Amino acid sequence: MDITVEPGTYVIAVSGGVDSVALLHYLQQVEDLNLTVAHFDHGIRDDSDEDRRLVQNMANDYRLPFVFDVGNLGPAASEAKARKARYNFLQKVADTVEADAIITAHHKDDVVETAIINLMRGTGRKGLTSLGNRSGIERPLTNVSKQSLVAYAKDQGLVWREDSTNSNQDYLRNYVRHNITNGFDQNTQQEFTGLINKQRRVNEELDKLLDEELQLHSREGVVDRQWFIHLPHNVAKEILATWLRSNKVTSFDSKTLERLVVAAKVGQSGRNFDVISGTTLSVSHDGLALNRFER
Repeated sequence: MDITVEPGTYVIAVSGGVDSVALLHYLQQVEDLNLTVAHFDHGIRDDSDEDRRLVQNMANDYRLPFVFDVGNLGPAASEAKARKARYNFLQKVADTVEADAIITAHHKDDVVETAIINLMRGTGRKGLTSLGNRSGIERPLTNVSKQSLVAYAKDQGLVWREDSTNSNQDYLRNYVRHNITNGFDQNTQQEFTGLINKQRRVNEELDKLLDEELQLHSREGVVDRQWFIHLPHNVAKEILATWLRSNKVTSFDSKTLERLVVAAKVGQSGRNFDVISGTTLSVSHDGLALNRFER
């Protein structure tokens, strides 16, 4: 496998599935990596404690510290709720051990599935390239296929657990996998991956231009409202999204952007509009500002 991780201290998320088991086996052999194995039991399946025991035994065999938590989310938990709980746990562990980043086992097939899911959800250009490395998150397997991971695990004689919920098509990711991406041949997947990589380069260039424009028309955290009002609607949405992300506000969707752009352009001066929990958009005659508060 072609995997590169810079020397440092990391929390590696290991579910017990073949992807993370293979990644852990590979990385624990790499010098200059200080790894903490982290396992989150969502509490969705009755047999999920078996996953934890498998991962804990692996960590013990590799002489690595092991941390776990149980979410007790229940079988009806949504993908979004499970993901949020998992990353909250991983971030707490990362903060505790002062890790450089969290490492996850998302692979090439996951990248394609996520792009398709986000297209279905209408998340725009960023949704096509959302599954990659970002600040605090390392995903070294995004150029490695699921098939390659399974072959590696079998070659190394590794043991892993199959998640029984992977066959449940009530989960959108499983539906996409079973009904769309499993029908891709190698050429189709390569073409789709190439389109994603091309869009990633375009996004990087656009993000740079948007950030430069935002810097030109803001001062001390306040955006020039009169400039913003005269932007085309779709450009205004991109500028607003860039501004939110630069202020570490990331949990927004397209409906939120639509609502906030309208509020920023036609909202009455002096009003505050909810962005997400704990953050509001303040509108004055000449400026737009973000305010944070504790609930």
